[in-house]
Amino acid sequence: MLKIVVDITPITPKQSGVGFYTINLINSLQALQEQHDFQLGVVYQPRLNNWLVGNLSFPDCLEQYSQRYLLPLPVRISDLLLAISFKPSLSYFEKYFGFPDILHGTNYSVYPCNNSLKVMNIYDLTFIKYPNYTDSVVKKYIKKVKRCLQWTDLVLTISESSKKDIVEYLQVDPKKIYVTPLASRYYPNCLSDENIQTLETQVSYDFSKPYLLFVSTIEPRKNINNIIVAFNFLKKHYKVNHQLILIGQKGWNYEPIFASIKTSPWKNEIHHLDYLSNELVALFYAKADVFVYPSYYEGFGLPVLEAMTLGAPVVSANTSSIPEVAGDAAILVEPNDTIQLAEAILKIISDSQLRKELISKGQERAKLFSWEKTAKATLKAYKTII
Repeated sequence: MLKIVVDITPITPKQSGVGFYTINLINSLQALQEQHDFQLGVVYQPRLNNWLVGNLSFPDCLEQYSQRYLLPLPVRISDLLLAISFKPSLSYFEKYFGFPDILHGTNYSVYPCNNSLKVMNIYDLTFIKYPNYTDSVVKKYIKKVKRCLQWTDLVLTISESSKKDIVEYLQVDPKKIYVTPLASRYYPNCLSDENIQTLETQVSYDFSKPYLLFVSTIEPRKNINNIIVAFNFLKKHYKVNHQLILIGQKGWNYEPIFASIKTSPWKNEIHHLDYLSNELVALFYAKADVFVYPSYYEGFGLPVLEAMTLGAPVVSANTSSIPEVAGDAAILVEPNDTIQLAEAILKIISDSQLRKELISKGQERAKLFSWEKTAKATLKAYKTII
C-alpha cells in the first residue's frame, strides 16, 4: 500500500493561506484512502515558543489522524539546515517521517530523504517577481526553495499562471510541475435566514447600508489604495450611497493604506474589520453589492472564488491567475486604472440585470472547484512519479 506523509506544520488555529490549503487537502485525502488504496500520515513541527518550553503536542484539529509523526525541531532551525550543505541531514530527517513512499512538503520546502519521493508546493513567486510586495521572512524563500528543488521529484502549484512563473524564474522542467487548483471554504446557500439574523448581531455594522467589499490580508500587493481611490471617485462624482468594507488582518507595509483611509473625505464610510470568523466573512460576502479585488499578483486568488460561490458579483484585476479562476464570470480591469475600476463597480450597482448575470455566472463557475477535485488531482500528480 502506498504510504503518503504530508507536512501539516502550516496549520494554525486561525486558518489562512497555506494552513487553509493544508487542512482542506489532508481532510479530503483522508476521505479517499480506502477508495484509492493508500495510507495517509501527517508530520508536524512545533512552533518555536512551544519548543522552547518543551511543548511538542499536535494541534487539536489533527486528533483524527492515526498516523502522526513529529519532527522535534521548530521550522526556524530546520530551515537553517535546509539552507546549508549539510549532508548528514539526508539521513537525519527520514526517521521522523515514518519512511513514507511520498513525502509532501506543503510550504515552499520539502525535507531530503534517501528512500522517499519528494513533493513540494510552490504557490506563487511573489518573493521573486515582486519582492517589494513581501515581508522580510518571505524574501528569504528563494534560497530555501532553490536548495529544496535539488532533491524535489514533483512540484505542485495552484494555477497555470504560477506554473509558467516557476518554469521561467526557477527553470524547473514543466513536466515536473502539476497544477492542483484550490477550492472555496464555503458552499452556495450555506447561510440560512435564521443564521444570517444571528450573525448580523455579532458585528457592529448596519446591514441596511449597501457596501463594496474587499477580503484578504491588508498589504501592498492587494492594491487596496486603488480601491480607496476608486471609492473616493464614486463618492465625489456619482454620490453613491455605498460604504467600503475591508476585511483582513494587517500584513506588512499597511501603514500607507490606513493613511489613505484617514485622508479620505469619506473616511467614516470606510470600515476595517480585521480578522472575522468564517461564518461572518461568509455573511459579508453574501450581502455585498460588489466584491472588489484588484490585486497585482495572485497564485490563485481564492477570495474571488469565495465571493462567486456566495453570490457576490466580482470586479477584479486582469493579472496573473485571476482570469483562470474568474473566467467570464467577473469584470476584469487593469489594476492601476482607478477610473476603469470605479466604472466597473458603477456598472454593477447601477444595472440590476448585469448584477444578476454576474452572480449567476459566478455561482456556475464556482461549481468547477472543490476540495475533493483538488485531492484527486493531487493523487493523480503523486502517481506520475511512482
